[in-house]
Amino acid sequence: MKLVYGVSDKPSWGKTLVFALQQLLAIMAATIAVPMIVGNGMSTSAALFGAGVGTIVYLLFTKFKSPVFLGSSFAFLGSMFAAFGGAVSMSVGYLGLIIGAAFAGLVYVAIAIVVKFCGTSWINKIMPAVVIGPTVAIIGLSLAGNAVGDLMKGSFAVEGVPTANTFVALICGLVTLFVTIACSVYGKKMMKMIPFIIGIAAGYALAAIFTGIGYAANNDALKVINFELFAQAGWGKFIGGWCPDFTFLTAFSGNYDFGEAGNFGAYLGTIAVAYIPVAFVVFAEHIADHKNLSSIIEHDLLDDPGLHRTLLGDGVGSIAGAFFGGAANTTYGESVGCVAISGNASVRTILVTACMAIVLSFILPFATFLATIPSCVMGGVCIALYGFIAVSGLKMIQPVDLGDNRNLFVVSVILIAGVGGMVLKFGQVTVTEVACALILGILVNLLVNLKKGQPKEEGVIPEGDDSPKK
Repeated sequence: MKLVYGVSDKPSWGKTLVFALQQLLAIMAATIAVPMIVGNGMSTSAALFGAGVGTIVYLLFTKFKSPVFLGSSFAFLGSMFAAFGGAVSMSVGYLGLIIGAAFAGLVYVAIAIVVKFCGTSWINKIMPAVVIGPTVAIIGLSLAGNAVGDLMKGSFAVEGVPTANTFVALICGLVTLFVTIACSVYGKKMMKMIPFIIGIAAGYALAAIFTGIGYAANNDALKVINFELFAQAGWGKFIGGWCPDFTFLTAFSGNYDFGEAGNFGAYLGTIAVAYIPVAFVVFAEHIADHKNLSSIIEHDLLDDPGLHRTLLGDGVGSIAGAFFGGAANTTYGESVGCVAISGNASVRTILVTACMAIVLSFILPFATFLATIPSCVMGGVCIALYGFIAVSGLKMIQPVDLGDNRNLFVVSVILIAGVGGMVLKFGQVTVTEVACALILGILVNLLVNLKKGQPKEEGVIPEGDDSPKK
């Protein structure tokens, strides 16, 4: 899809605000899901604030040349659980979240230093299009189950039993999807560029109608939206001045009981083992995301602003994000998909999205409203988002000669390993299906090319030179 707005373009402020809201809606569900899964009192609003801060840090390091939003990373879920393990006090657990993100960030900084002095040509050699293309496709395909699962369920439950039945949820999700598609394909001007906002609005409106009928008829099967969240929000707290529960406030509040670890040194070792290996895994996904984004904006981000800068932005952004919200951040495929579908790669939009996330984290009514968006509605949107990520990866291998068995084996192994859900666990460390598929693909690519040169590939992203980047 041809970009309507390039990276350096500046849409009017009115349009930018609408585009930023669309980006925010695209990344919202995943960003707040991480603290909800980890629990232990973690604040979704603080995670949203941390994501905004982390994104601004990333944009600064990348010289405002990479249009992608950073949100809470699912890869570190096991690491975050480890921070609270061993009956540690809440203060120690939150301190562990910050220290762990710092460890992960330092891994990125170390790799960035290596890249700065060694260049990026080695990246293109071990991860050519035949490897990175199907890996990007796996990023989208690995999320397919989440999208379909959300599509088939409502947003809340009564005594553990889902309220809306599958059929009602499916209708709301499909309406969201179809409206999104119709706006993107047949829409004119602005409508074509904000299909997600219109799709979510349509799905939410239909869900509200079903829910209203459900309350009127006392039929739980029709209640898709949990409007009770508004009553539970505690507006008095908002009126009197409401602030997210930032991670550092709890981390530095005292009561440092290290539980089974016994002392700070032992606990520090536990956190290091839980976070550092995962950082190397996420590094592989970092490469895939930026290769994908590079193909969309038709500019090699690994060369300009440089992989060392994107790594520094990601690493330091993660530290900043965890300091406030507890979760280490990472570049979001949902954000990349939003850029691809809307045709808007303006970095101004990402910057405004980050600022909007920070401001809205302090506005309780908005945070509550976002929490009421049904899972089925977000599922409808995510089918399109994740699908575009998968297709972007497949487009990368279009110039690759799949008649050559060397290429065919590499692509086949990556797709099957990723779609098949190959996941390895080493204690608290989980190597995701994307990372497993990429590592296996690299090994197969090296194996099939031991005695011959690299297969010819047209349209491969140019290699960077080996000179240090400034």
